[in-house]
Amino acid sequence: MALALMLTTVLALSWTPAAQAERIRELATFAGVRDNQLTGYGLVVGLDGSGDQTTQAPFTSQSLANMLSQLGVSIPEGTNLQLRNVAAVMVTADLPPFASSGQRLDIVVSSVANARSLRGGTLLMTPLKGANGDTYAMAQGNMLVGGAGAEAGGSSVQINQQASGRIPNGALVEQEVPLNLGANGGTLELQLDEADFGTAQRMVTAINNEFGRGVAYARNGGVIALDGPANDNARVSFMARVERVDVTPTRAPARVVINSRTGSVVMNNGVTLRKAAVAHGNLSIMIDSQFGVSQPNALGDGETTVVQDSDINIEQQEAYLQTVEGADLEKVVNALNELGATPQDLMSILEALKASGSLRAELEVI
Repeated sequence: MALALMLTTVLALSWTPAAQAERIRELATFAGVRDNQLTGYGLVVGLDGSGDQTTQAPFTSQSLANMLSQLGVSIPEGTNLQLRNVAAVMVTADLPPFASSGQRLDIVVSSVANARSLRGGTLLMTPLKGANGDTYAMAQGNMLVGGAGAEAGGSSVQINQQASGRIPNGALVEQEVPLNLGANGGTLELQLDEADFGTAQRMVTAINNEFGRGVAYARNGGVIALDGPANDNARVSFMARVERVDVTPTRAPARVVINSRTGSVVMNNGVTLRKAAVAHGNLSIMIDSQFGVSQPNALGDGETTVVQDSDINIEQQEAYLQTVEGADLEKVVNALNELGATPQDLMSILEALKASGSLRAELEVI
């Protein structure tokens, strides 16, 4: 029953009608138009005794001492700062394309050491750097933590994670990422989200038909070159027009995805089964132990002992060869349901069907 319900759900989720036209902006992106990841190290202050234990995280007190020295506050050498309202954190953010100086970004703040909670804390000014080491934004603000917790009498309760949080609009862009589209004589590149020669060919045909001339050509299955105008304003209009072009992508290859940790099995609409015979059965071993007492004669020298009597039985459920075959997803699901296998057994059956050549699909285990 569990397998039947699961496969029926898979059928409902995986069934899709005939391929429909989609806009190019949903299938591809222009080269260079991308986010850039930023990272920074900083301090969160103002915690209610839930910060780092500096004896186990000495870099927190070192960072605070360095920050205070830059503000003109000197700390005597050898001073052991026992702070519980400060936490060392890592700050991350995504810098969107075309972000300009002064624009605000959302940031995520995560504890580095052993702080129990960042609730109520304030992030001090933290530089956010890119992969090249340059600073592109500065972060600062009050933490927004979704978790909650309480302690009393040695007992504690916690809901969700409290060692990380967000600061909406917590970073200010200081430097723009240079991006010059069409620098090579106005040539633009369109990158497909999933490389496919058939879809690339259809995109080229649709774009050229839209403009009435040959402005697009495929470099390979994942990149299409476009001859765009040299003027910036005209180039923006050209790119917007390209993104609005409708294209019908080619049918995705048949694929079965198995999650070995959860037992989930997902199939797309292209999966088929050639005729095959499958036998499915389970072997069970039952061990039953019973204890008795061995009592010697009244005049004997023996001792009373406990004797264990074990009864071992091996039972195997009956299994018969059953034919499985399906030319479409619905028939595949019905054929597999006839086996009455559990989700874990189904993974082994699908692997065996793939090895025998009956399963006409890519088998991916994650």
